[in-house]
Amino acid sequence: MQHADLAELALDARLLGADRLYALAPGTDLAPVRARDTLVLVDADTASWSSWNRFADEFAADTGARVVRIDDGGVTGPGFFDDVRRLGRPVVNSPKGQTTPVPPDLSRRQVTGPEPCWTWALVSRRDETRIAVHAAIEALTGDIGPLGLDGAGVWLPTDDPFRPVSAVDPDRSGAASGA
Repeated sequence: MQHADLAELALDARLLGADRLYALAPGTDLAPVRARDTLVLVDADTASWSSWNRFADEFAADTGARVVRIDDGGVTGPGFFDDVRRLGRPVVNSPKGQTTPVPPDLSRRQVTGPEPCWTWALVSRRDETRIAVHAAIEALTGDIGPLGLDGAGVWLPTDDPFRPVSAVDPDRSGAASGA
């Protein structure tokens, strides 16, 4: 969910977790790879992959990573591994399948400059009045801190609800503020 979606639907979001995305590449090289030297897959199936596609397109635009358009559902799983082999370059993985074992002919490489992160949120109605719902939200999210999302070199989409507000972008609109 993006800030705009939350506002339009009168929803609140609380941080549940964050995945630091990595790239998979053919071979045994485990060295970090710069974001601009990676590929990101964008699938033609927008019904299934709209959130990922939006994330991947913005990541590529911001970092110089190259978008590769696919229509095989290979954003995750065995199809993803096949696409990595076919492309022969580091490909940023999606947040689905983070725990899937990496095949032995592929290597997992940290993405740097910047490091892409995917956030997970617990979403609720902004006007929720039930005490039990508020208690559940607090029980699930009350002890979760920023998870390093406020660190230098972390990349989040512009409209991610957990992107830290900076002096340059105080309203998260992308426009610099003027006093």
